[in-house]
Amino acid sequence: MTSSTQRTQRTRTGRITVLVALAVFAQESTWNLYDSQVPPLLREHLGSAALIGALMGMDNVLGIFIQPWMGNRSDRTRTSWGRRMPYLLAGMPVAALLFLVIPHVAASLPLLVLVMFGYALVANSFKPIAESLLPDFVPPERRSRANAVVKIAASLTVMVAALISIFLIDTHPKLSFAIPAVLMVVSLVVLAANVRDSRSPAYRTAVAEEREHHGTPAPAARVRDTVLDIVRDTDRSRLLLIAAILLFGGAWAASRALITPYGMEVLGMSRGEAGGLTLPSGVAFIVAAYPVARLAERFGRLRVMTAGMTVFVAGMVLGTVVPTPGGAVTALCVASAGASAFLVNAVVVLWNLAPSDRVVGTYTGLYTVGWVSGGFLGPAVVGGLVDLTGWPLLLLHVAIVALLAVLAVARVGVLQRRSSAGRAL
Repeated sequence: MTSSTQRTQRTRTGRITVLVALAVFAQESTWNLYDSQVPPLLREHLGSAALIGALMGMDNVLGIFIQPWMGNRSDRTRTSWGRRMPYLLAGMPVAALLFLVIPHVAASLPLLVLVMFGYALVANSFKPIAESLLPDFVPPERRSRANAVVKIAASLTVMVAALISIFLIDTHPKLSFAIPAVLMVVSLVVLAANVRDSRSPAYRTAVAEEREHHGTPAPAARVRDTVLDIVRDTDRSRLLLIAAILLFGGAWAASRALITPYGMEVLGMSRGEAGGLTLPSGVAFIVAAYPVARLAERFGRLRVMTAGMTVFVAGMVLGTVVPTPGGAVTALCVASAGASAFLVNAVVVLWNLAPSDRVVGTYTGLYTVGWVSGGFLGPAVVGGLVDLTGWPLLLLHVAIVALLAVLAVARVGVLQRRSSAGRAL
């Protein structure tokens, strides 16, 4: 490949990375404000924290079922626009409209729940589709750094939601919901003006594979076929990786969901002080994300993931050994920096383990299933261990769950070293 061709490819890769990051930024801006500001609206009608939590968890339950199915459906779509863009063009405006309506129907609980359900249904439908544009356009060897940019964009939305909450939500609640909705529409306009994923290398490869094997265009494997292929494969790499995603997702979620009561019970902090323990670690994640992506592309994704997860475990152990507010903040920063190695690279490894470009959307959905399932189970399992041993050992229990994920990824590394497939892992 000539130097001019390489420069052209890098330019195209950078351009699509920015466009996908913009789309994900807009989507996650609505999700983060939804998570922070819809519970107070529900609380005006409901006195049960459990019921509020169940309604807020509805989007995760829907995501487990919808995202793999929609990712697979986009894999099997063939249009002049490509296989992803038609769903984004249809879904993003509807999701933006439903999100905009939320504060306008807040006075009626049935209407509020109905709009919440509609928003969660539509937004979950195109979430894996937008993310799948990345492997469609970006070659395997450069996917880590591209995904790092997308993860940084998603992380920044936490700050955007916090700023909207601080400066607007009390005085202009309807305007607060309008801002992320407008961002989503603007990002869609930019995407529509610049992206035709029918021109992507993955789309063209998928169409070529279908014609080569079947003579005429044929649909990609359905979700059930893809899952059975993973389960029945004698090389357990994909199954072990999904298990690692579930385990590490559980450890990450537990370290976030239970840190406020930990700060209150163990460190003697107020609710507000304890709630701020994770803020510096968010900055640590953003700072570490791109460097670990570059390291992964140089030294191997599985090696860097294993090292980063080990750093996460070490951070949790440090927090257990030094049970002070400063120790907790330091531990969470170390852990978040280490976790970035997994969060940036895990889905890339799963994409690269896919047997064909025809199923990368399905694999994006399966990644979400593993991560969200861990988000459900992790806090519950770790919370049960805390009930048995006490709050001082919370971070140690998180470390144990994460260590199981380390072992799973290390095993994937062993299996891949034995393989001669030569994939970019």
